[in-house]
Amino acid sequence: MANKITVGHVHMSGCTGCLVSLADNYEGLFTILDNYADLVYCLTLADARHIPKMDVALVEGSVCLQDECSVEEIKETRERAAVVVALGGCAAYGNITRFCRGGQWNQPQHEGFVPIGDVIDVDVYIPGCAPCPQQIRNVCVMAYLLLKGNAEQQALAKAYLAPLMALASEGSKATSSEACGCDIMTKVINQGLCMGCGTCAASCPVFAITMEEGKPNIERDMCIKCGACYAACPRAFFSFDVVNQYETIIDAINGAMNPGGN
Repeated sequence: MANKITVGHVHMSGCTGCLVSLADNYEGLFTILDNYADLVYCLTLADARHIPKMDVALVEGSVCLQDECSVEEIKETRERAAVVVALGGCAAYGNITRFCRGGQWNQPQHEGFVPIGDVIDVDVYIPGCAPCPQQIRNVCVMAYLLLKGNAEQQALAKAYLAPLMALASEGSKATSSEACGCDIMTKVINQGLCMGCGTCAASCPVFAITMEEGKPNIERDMCIKCGACYAACPRAFFSFDVVNQYETIIDAINGAMNPGGN
C-alpha cells in the first residue's frame, strides 16, 4: 500500500518489555504492517543501522545522560520523526531507571537516567510497564488515521490521542516529568473524584496498589514510578472528546484491524 506511514522503534535504556508488548499484537501487528505502516527502524526487527526519517517514532527506555551516543540518538530521533511517542514508563517518566542513579556495577559512569521528555519535545505518552498491546496497536492505527485519513478520520484520531498528548504536554513541565502512585492520591482521591473502580490497582504491574474499603491504598515503597495507574484512571484526565465518540472510535479501530470485514 503506497499510502502507508513509516514507523520506527528506537530503543534507549530499558528492558525491551515494550517491544515485546508491541509484538504481542500477533496477527494485529501483521495487519498494521501489511496495510498501514512500514517498519523502517528497529534494532530487533529491521535491518537499519541509522535512524531514518519517519512519520512516527516509538521510543522505549530512558536517556542515560552520561552516554553521549544515547543523547545524540534521541535528539536525532526528534529531528527525523514527525511524531515522537514515549512508549512505556521509562520513556515517559523514567520509571525504575530513576532508581539507577548512583552507578551500576558493570558501568559505574552510567549513573543519570531521565525520561526522554527531559531532553526533547515529545508528542504522545503511552505510560505503563509495559503498556498493553491493544493500546500500542490503537495508537499506531490512530497515528495512521491522523496522518493519512480523511477529515472525519483525522477528527476521531485527534479525539483519541488528545488525552495521551495532554500527558506529554504535562510531562514537558519541570514539575511533571516523573510519575508516582501518589498522583492518584493527590490528583484524584483528594479532589473527591475517585469512584472506587479499582482500575488503578488492576493496571499496576508490581501490585503496589490494593483496594481498601473501596479506595486505593498505595504502597509507596513498592511503586516503580511507571505512571500506569494515573494514566489508566478514568477520572485522571476526563475527556469529553473521547467519551462522546467512544463507539465511533472503537468502530474505526475495529474496521482498520479487520479491513476485509471478517
